[in-house]
Amino acid sequence: MADEYVLVTGGAGYIGSHTVVELLSANYNVVVIDNLVNASMVSVSRVEDITGKKVPAHQVDLLDKSAIRDVFQKYKISIVMHFAGLKAVGESVALPLLYYHNNIGGTVNLLEVMKEFDVKNIIFSSSATVYGSPQYLPVDENHPIGGCTNAYGKTKYFIEEIIRDVCNADKTWKGILLRYFNPVGAHKSGKIGENPQGVPNNLMPFIAQVAVGRREYLTVYGDDYDTPDGTGVRDYIHIVDLAKGHVAAIDKLKRDCGCVAYNLGTGVGYSVLDMVKAFEKASGKSIPYKVAPRRAGDIASVYANPEKAEKELGWKTTLGLDEMCEDLWRWQSNNPYGYETSS
Repeated sequence: MADEYVLVTGGAGYIGSHTVVELLSANYNVVVIDNLVNASMVSVSRVEDITGKKVPAHQVDLLDKSAIRDVFQKYKISIVMHFAGLKAVGESVALPLLYYHNNIGGTVNLLEVMKEFDVKNIIFSSSATVYGSPQYLPVDENHPIGGCTNAYGKTKYFIEEIIRDVCNADKTWKGILLRYFNPVGAHKSGKIGENPQGVPNNLMPFIAQVAVGRREYLTVYGDDYDTPDGTGVRDYIHIVDLAKGHVAAIDKLKRDCGCVAYNLGTGVGYSVLDMVKAFEKASGKSIPYKVAPRRAGDIASVYANPEKAEKELGWKTTLGLDEMCEDLWRWQSNNPYGYETSS
């Protein structure tokens, strides 16, 4: 592996940057590509600060096939970790063609270039959204997929199917599909974390921005769900645990594997109000909130059965709700405007 690289697409983003830290800590060579639509190269330099290692990084859009090809010509790539993609659920409902063109078109380009260069190992950043509205809880990998409630989730589902078809057509390909639940938190150093552009789409960065004074209050969408306190219940996973799941997936790829899907979650569901209270405790700040009607496409409750990943990848989460909130608060209070110095 001395001169071989793991290519991380979307490596300047939230999940990508944390995974690059864990890959470097496990002594993998990493090359990052990112189109910087929803990311900043500052995160890559922060990763270098944390690890003391250099990370070659290139601004590349997956819709530009010749730019992908240039990277494969420059580096001896053995494995691709594919995080790159647009990811705002509401935006995907409003702009489905943008999501299909970008997420699916970019992935097809990537797979075609991988095939050209005989690189046949891919770990894909999928999502629990592929399960749609759960038929049972906790959700395991045998749960039906494809009944997605938004275009973002459908792109994840379609990409899973594309990778599966590629692996079925050519048995020398190996694919691991990692279905994330809700990644939260930040690296312990407080140097890298979630840096949403504009209004956050996810609960925890929004709560953090209220706590740091960037937003006046949190909007809670729906308090009439069939859950213990009426607010939506989700499985929140610490970003560092999630990143370590990708390193475990590489070990699995090296051993054996056709195309396999794994849930990355804790198996525990927390409500919106649980998260508000936990963050108030971690930050010492009050989080005012207002209740609004439910959003279209939202579901009452979803959480993972993560047993398959523990059994087959030897991976399980180790960081709990307190660490998720404390680490997110450290990142947000050190970087009130994310990687930018001001609003």
